[in-house]
Amino acid sequence: MSALQVEQPAWMDEDLRIFDDGVAKFMEREVAPNYERYIAQHGVDRQLWNKAGEMGLLCVSIPAEYGGGGGSFAHEAVIMDQLGRKAGDGWGISLHNAIVAHYILNYGSEGQKQKWLPKLASGELVSAIAMTEPGTGSDLQNVKTNARRDGNHYVINGSKTFITNGGTANLVVVVAKTDPTKGAKGISLIVVETDEVEGFRRGRVLDKMGQKANDTAELFFDDVRVPTSNLIGPDEGMGFIQLMQQLPQERLIIACQGMAVIERALEVTAAYVKERKAFGKALIDFQNTQFKLAEAKTQATVARVFVNHCVDIHLQGKLDATMASMAKMWVTDTQCKIVDECLQLFGGYGYMNEYPIARMYADSRVQRIYGGTNEIMKLLIARSL
Repeated sequence: MSALQVEQPAWMDEDLRIFDDGVAKFMEREVAPNYERYIAQHGVDRQLWNKAGEMGLLCVSIPAEYGGGGGSFAHEAVIMDQLGRKAGDGWGISLHNAIVAHYILNYGSEGQKQKWLPKLASGELVSAIAMTEPGTGSDLQNVKTNARRDGNHYVINGSKTFITNGGTANLVVVVAKTDPTKGAKGISLIVVETDEVEGFRRGRVLDKMGQKANDTAELFFDDVRVPTSNLIGPDEGMGFIQLMQQLPQERLIIACQGMAVIERALEVTAAYVKERKAFGKALIDFQNTQFKLAEAKTQATVARVFVNHCVDIHLQGKLDATMASMAKMWVTDTQCKIVDECLQLFGGYGYMNEYPIARMYADSRVQRIYGGTNEIMKLLIARSL
């Protein structure tokens, strides 16, 4: 049972409740029992992707004609919620489903959709998007990776870092300059099927503070040749616009992920303070504990109502960059604050990785960084005033 008393939103209909139950059982069966191993090996088993494909959990918001589930973002929100609740935060399924696949769906040619989306839906292909570089983070206009046209091929050179699913992905959407003289207007998105090319290498799987169950990696492109037909969109130079158009959904994804962790943190903490005793009484009986959890529950309730609202307007096609930025910034700031307060109530045990709250603390911190730092979110919000 949720720690919050928030009614389910109108978009959470009977079909989605049935789907939610199925996703929960899959996470309990396939993810939760293996999570310690996923952390130790810095990535989920490759087979997990195939199992998810067989269960219909990949590309759930992609039309059935391309092998997807024919659902909506609401189905993706259900998956994100269950990931957070079942401690599957590190698995990069939401990036695969709701980010990379949608670049192909929204901007790809019919041939590209027919070629790649069914394989993404089955798990035959695992996807990543290669934006960040060693010297370029939020300032995507200044990426150095370039794609030089050579006949009917692009020759790609450059390096990327902090790439979610990078250690596994065999379909990578690369953000590259096709015309370095044009700034943002010279950026294009180009698909690289890593099993089909020479000159592609994976660097190390990065040793992160948290999110250790994801194979976040460095990627290197050394004269990688791909057909010009792998360009996403009809023309070169459309990549920056495509990225900007998809970022609101990406930021809402981050807010949804944060919300699930907030609720889980409250649930495990409430259970702990009812059992743990100090000075002859349960921790929940101390006024400080009650006040801290009352504040956290109130903040979490506001966050849940806001996230539900944002999902609702996104399903209506009305979520704009400002609202998405507010959701990303406020929910992730609140997530880190609540998880920190919850950890404090665990005392020394909260610092031990065997307790879920410690993992949540480490995993939560990056939420304020990726998808655009929260400082960038504030700049974007301020422009709307």
